[in-house]
Amino acid sequence: MTKDELLEEMRAADALLEGHFVLSSGNHSNAYVQCARFLMDADRAGRACAALAEMVRSRFGEIDLVFSPAMGGVVIGYEMGRQLGSPSIFFERVDGEFVLRRGFEVPAEARCLMVEDVVTTGLSSRECIAAAREHGANVVAGCCLIDRSNGQADIGVPLVALAVVDMPVFAPDQIPEHLRDVPAVKPGSRGLN
Repeated sequence: MTKDELLEEMRAADALLEGHFVLSSGNHSNAYVQCARFLMDADRAGRACAALAEMVRSRFGEIDLVFSPAMGGVVIGYEMGRQLGSPSIFFERVDGEFVLRRGFEVPAEARCLMVEDVVTTGLSSRECIAAAREHGANVVAGCCLIDRSNGQADIGVPLVALAVVDMPVFAPDQIPEHLRDVPAVKPGSRGLN
């Protein structure tokens, strides 16, 4: 699946939204990727993750364990685990920190892949990777369906994305004029909706 094919399927799933959004970072944007809408179709998710898994395999070889930050990374993490033939676990936020629960463990010496749906600033990815390393993970790379930072996000390990796009974000005190009069919504797992 190419970048253009992914974006077309995202549009068909009503997963690429336009308007005025407050992101989980507190920054604002005129675009939002609601990956849950895209991932709700298992066949569509499978096609995208098969392409992403092939990119990961070709660059990094075999992966022993896939891990994701909850909530956004859970579905794609499990599908990437299936595509890579690896177990998949997720980290949850407890009091603002990523922790392992539910009896999940990181096997010693496991070559691990961090999986996200969308990367914007890379902050959640970095925090999740740090938590995984506290459990002994050898994190070889990260991956996502969409890197909306246009390749600028630094997650501390190489990042592979099916689509690298430029979806600008704006600090709360630097919202462009054309967005100021548009009511802001906060979608996503840590939002109000």
